[in-house]
Amino acid sequence: MPRSGAEARRRLQQAALELYRERGFDRTTTAEIAARAGVNERTFFRHFPDKREVLFDGEADLRAALTRAVTEAPEGLQPFEVLLRAFREAAHVLEENRPFSEPRLAVIAVTPALRERDLAKAASLTEAVAEALVRRGVAGRLADLAAQTGWAAFHHAAQAWIDDPARSLDAHLLQAFDDLRALSAPARG
Repeated sequence: MPRSGAEARRRLQQAALELYRERGFDRTTTAEIAARAGVNERTFFRHFPDKREVLFDGEADLRAALTRAVTEAPEGLQPFEVLLRAFREAAHVLEENRPFSEPRLAVIAVTPALRERDLAKAASLTEAVAEALVRRGVAGRLADLAAQTGWAAFHHAAQAWIDDPARSLDAHLLQAFDDLRALSAPARG
């Protein structure tokens, strides 16, 4: 069995997800995850600092992809359109890994410690996106609001995608941003 590298990391993630679904997060130990993955516990800790992080791997890549997409968006786009482009790019990461993404979101939804971690990660991501918007010239207050709104739309779309897998995450994301536009449109008399 592999003890290091990408294959061991993937096996640890899959083992953790299986055990969290079978036993629950709180009743699963890192030793059990390592055993299921066919590695020792030291190998687990070479890859992940704790048993929560095994489900949040890739956050740094997601942050980098989002901030890069905001930074590299064509000039002249409104912040809303910049965010839509950035989150559409990030959606590909979840779509490509749906067999892991879907049960991961379900485990997080029923585990308070993981929901707390998810909120902390979301705050970190929205802060990074807001900073990227500020670098594009968006005022700080508006950049923060835009980043939080964009993340909320992304999160909403991801849940809709889990609930309705017949449509792509991209389609759900486009719908969420269209819904935001509709919410802010002037009322017709």
